Amino acid sequence: MMTVTLSTATQQKPDMFRAISLTALLTGTLDILSAFVKFYIDTDQGAKLKIAPGGEAAPVSFLTFMTNGGPDRILKYIASGVFGKDASISNTLLITWGTVFHYMIAFLFTAFLFLIYPKLVAWLKNKFITGFVYGIFIWAVMNLLVVPLSNIPERPFDARQAVIAALILAGMIGIPAALIADTFYKKKKALA
Repeated sequence: MMTVTLSTATQQKPDMFRAISLTALLTGTLDILSAFVKFYIDTDQGAKLKIAPGGEAAPVSFLTFMTNGGPDRILKYIASGVFGKDASISNTLLITWGTVFHYMIAFLFTAFLFLIYPKLVAWLKNKFITGFVYGIFIWAVMNLLVVPLSNIPERPFDARQAVIAALILAGMIGIPAALIADTFYKKKKALA
Protein backbone atom coordinates (compact mmCIF):
# COMPACT_ATOMS: atom_id res chain seq x y z
CA MET A 1 0.00 0.00 0.00
CA MET A 2 1.43 3.34 -1.01
CA THR A 3 0.87 6.42 1.15
CA VAL A 4 0.95 9.81 -0.47
CA THR A 5 1.61 12.92 1.57
CA LEU A 6 1.52 16.44 0.33
CA SER A 7 3.99 18.98 1.50
CA THR A 8 2.60 22.22 2.79
CA ALA A 9 3.98 23.91 -0.31
CA THR A 10 1.75 21.85 -2.61
CA GLN A 11 -1.38 21.96 -0.47
CA GLN A 12 -4.06 24.36 -1.67
CA LYS A 13 -4.62 27.45 0.43
CA PRO A 14 -8.16 27.78 1.78
CA ASP A 15 -10.46 29.90 -0.38
CA MET A 16 -12.29 32.42 1.81
CA PHE A 17 -15.09 33.15 -0.67
CA ARG A 18 -15.82 29.44 -1.06
CA ALA A 19 -15.75 28.90 2.71
CA ILE A 20 -18.09 31.85 3.28
CA SER A 21 -20.46 30.73 0.52
CA LEU A 22 -20.72 27.14 1.75
CA THR A 23 -21.06 28.29 5.36
CA ALA A 24 -23.82 30.73 4.38
CA LEU A 25 -25.61 27.98 2.50
CA LEU A 26 -25.42 25.71 5.56
CA THR A 27 -26.38 28.32 8.15
CA GLY A 28 -29.07 29.85 5.95
CA THR A 29 -30.61 26.42 5.50
CA LEU A 30 -30.42 25.61 9.22
CA ASP A 31 -32.00 28.96 10.04
CA ILE A 32 -34.88 28.73 7.55
CA LEU A 33 -35.62 25.13 8.56
CA SER A 34 -35.75 26.33 12.17
CA ALA A 35 -38.21 29.04 11.13
CA PHE A 36 -40.38 26.44 9.40
CA VAL A 37 -40.36 24.17 12.47
CA LYS A 38 -41.06 27.07 14.84
CA PHE A 39 -43.94 28.31 12.67
CA TYR A 40 -45.36 24.77 12.47
CA ILE A 41 -45.22 24.38 16.26
CA ASP A 42 -46.32 27.90 17.25
CA THR A 43 -49.35 28.41 15.05
CA ASP A 44 -52.49 26.48 14.38
CA GLN A 45 -52.21 27.83 10.86
CA GLY A 46 -48.87 26.11 10.45
CA ALA A 47 -50.28 22.75 11.46
CA LYS A 48 -53.41 23.04 9.34
CA LEU A 49 -53.59 23.16 5.60
CA LYS A 50 -56.46 22.91 3.16
CA ILE A 51 -55.44 19.69 1.46
CA ALA A 52 -58.67 17.72 1.66
CA PRO A 53 -60.94 17.64 -1.41
CA GLY A 54 -63.62 19.63 0.46
CA GLY A 55 -61.10 22.37 1.22
CA GLU A 56 -61.32 22.01 5.00
CA ALA A 57 -58.25 22.81 7.05
CA ALA A 58 -57.01 19.84 9.03
CA PRO A 59 -53.95 19.13 11.15
CA VAL A 60 -51.15 17.66 9.08
CA SER A 61 -47.73 16.16 9.75
CA PHE A 62 -44.65 18.35 9.47
CA LEU A 63 -43.68 16.56 6.25
CA THR A 64 -47.09 17.31 4.73
CA PHE A 65 -46.78 20.90 5.95
CA MET A 66 -43.39 21.22 4.22
CA THR A 67 -44.54 19.73 0.93
CA ASN A 68 -47.93 21.44 0.65
CA GLY A 69 -47.13 25.13 0.89
CA GLY A 70 -46.50 25.70 4.60
CA PRO A 71 -43.05 27.30 4.09
CA ASP A 72 -44.51 29.66 1.49
CA ARG A 73 -45.89 31.90 4.23
CA ILE A 74 -42.49 32.45 5.80
CA LEU A 75 -40.77 33.12 2.48
CA LYS A 76 -43.52 35.57 1.45
CA TYR A 77 -43.12 37.28 4.84
CA ILE A 78 -39.38 37.71 4.16
CA ALA A 79 -40.11 39.15 0.70
CA SER A 80 -42.70 41.50 2.18
CA GLY A 81 -39.85 43.30 3.91
CA VAL A 82 -38.93 44.73 0.51
CA PHE A 83 -42.16 44.55 -1.48
CA GLY A 84 -44.69 45.24 1.27
CA LYS A 85 -47.55 43.08 2.46
CA ASP A 86 -49.78 43.73 -0.54
CA ALA A 87 -47.22 43.28 -3.29
CA SER A 88 -48.81 42.87 -6.70
CA ILE A 89 -46.41 40.19 -7.93
CA SER A 90 -47.08 36.48 -8.25
CA ASN A 91 -46.86 34.12 -5.28
CA THR A 92 -44.08 32.17 -6.97
CA LEU A 93 -42.05 35.32 -7.48
CA LEU A 94 -42.61 36.39 -3.86
CA ILE A 95 -41.44 32.99 -2.62
CA THR A 96 -38.40 33.16 -4.88
CA TRP A 97 -37.50 36.66 -3.69
CA GLY A 98 -38.02 35.59 -0.07
CA THR A 99 -35.57 32.75 -0.58
CA VAL A 100 -33.05 35.02 -2.32
CA PHE A 101 -33.26 37.67 0.40
CA HIS A 102 -32.94 35.06 3.15
CA TYR A 103 -29.77 33.53 1.72
CA MET A 104 -28.36 36.96 0.82
CA ILE A 105 -28.74 38.04 4.45
CA ALA A 106 -27.17 34.77 5.64
CA PHE A 107 -24.26 35.35 3.25
CA LEU A 108 -23.69 38.93 4.44
CA PHE A 109 -23.71 37.97 8.12
CA THR A 110 -21.43 34.99 7.45
CA ALA A 111 -19.00 37.13 5.44
CA PHE A 112 -18.90 39.74 8.21
CA LEU A 113 -18.17 37.05 10.81
CA PHE A 114 -15.35 35.61 8.71
CA LEU A 115 -13.83 39.09 8.36
CA ILE A 116 -13.94 39.90 12.08
CA TYR A 117 -13.50 36.36 13.43
CA PRO A 118 -9.77 36.51 14.30
CA LYS A 119 -10.22 39.65 16.41
CA LEU A 120 -13.55 38.56 17.90
CA VAL A 121 -12.32 35.14 19.02
CA ALA A 122 -9.12 36.71 20.41
CA TRP A 123 -11.30 39.03 22.46
CA LEU A 124 -13.87 36.42 23.62
CA LYS A 125 -11.29 33.60 23.95
CA ASN A 126 -13.69 30.81 22.89
CA LYS A 127 -15.14 29.86 19.50
CA PHE A 128 -18.46 28.73 21.01
CA ILE A 129 -18.92 31.94 22.97
CA THR A 130 -17.91 33.87 19.84
CA GLY A 131 -20.63 32.10 17.85
CA PHE A 132 -23.22 32.59 20.57
CA VAL A 133 -22.45 36.32 20.90
CA TYR A 134 -22.50 36.67 17.12
CA GLY A 135 -25.95 35.02 16.98
CA ILE A 136 -27.23 37.56 19.51
CA PHE A 137 -25.64 40.31 17.41
CA ILE A 138 -27.50 39.02 14.33
CA TRP A 139 -30.78 39.07 16.26
CA ALA A 140 -30.14 42.65 17.41
CA VAL A 141 -29.25 43.92 13.93
CA MET A 142 -32.22 42.20 12.30
CA ASN A 143 -34.80 43.19 14.92
CA LEU A 144 -33.56 46.63 15.90
CA LEU A 145 -32.38 47.86 12.50
CA VAL A 146 -33.37 45.80 9.44
CA VAL A 147 -36.99 44.88 10.28
CA PRO A 148 -37.94 48.39 11.52
CA LEU A 149 -36.54 49.88 8.30
CA SER A 150 -38.38 47.35 6.12
CA ASN A 151 -41.99 47.24 4.95
CA ILE A 152 -42.91 44.62 7.55
CA PRO A 153 -45.67 45.96 9.83
CA GLU A 154 -44.62 46.72 13.39
CA ARG A 155 -45.61 44.11 15.96
CA PRO A 156 -45.63 44.35 19.75
CA PHE A 157 -42.47 43.15 21.48
CA ASP A 158 -42.71 39.66 23.01
CA ALA A 159 -39.74 38.90 25.28
CA ARG A 160 -40.27 35.13 25.17
CA GLN A 161 -40.34 35.06 21.36
CA ALA A 162 -37.33 37.38 21.22
CA VAL A 163 -35.28 35.03 23.42
CA ILE A 164 -36.31 32.02 21.34
CA ALA A 165 -35.43 33.82 18.10
CA ALA A 166 -32.05 34.95 19.48
CA LEU A 167 -31.23 31.41 20.62
CA ILE A 168 -32.19 30.01 17.22
CA LEU A 169 -29.90 32.52 15.49
CA ALA A 170 -27.08 31.72 17.90
CA GLY A 171 -27.51 27.98 17.45
CA MET A 172 -28.25 27.85 13.75
CA ILE A 173 -26.03 30.62 12.38
CA GLY A 174 -23.65 32.00 15.01
CA ILE A 175 -22.12 28.83 16.44
CA PRO A 176 -21.88 26.80 13.19
CA ALA A 177 -20.39 29.79 11.34
CA ALA A 178 -17.89 30.41 14.15
CA LEU A 179 -16.83 26.75 14.18
CA ILE A 180 -16.29 26.77 10.42
CA ALA A 181 -14.46 30.12 10.54
CA ASP A 182 -12.24 28.74 13.29
CA THR A 183 -11.38 25.70 11.16
CA PHE A 184 -10.76 27.95 8.15
CA TYR A 185 -8.32 30.19 10.03
CA LYS A 186 -6.51 27.25 11.66
CA LYS A 187 -6.03 25.65 8.23
CA LYS A 188 -4.87 28.98 6.78
CA LYS A 189 -2.38 29.44 9.64
CA ALA A 190 -1.06 25.87 9.27
CA LEU A 191 -0.36 26.46 5.59
CA ALA A 192 1.28 29.85 6.10
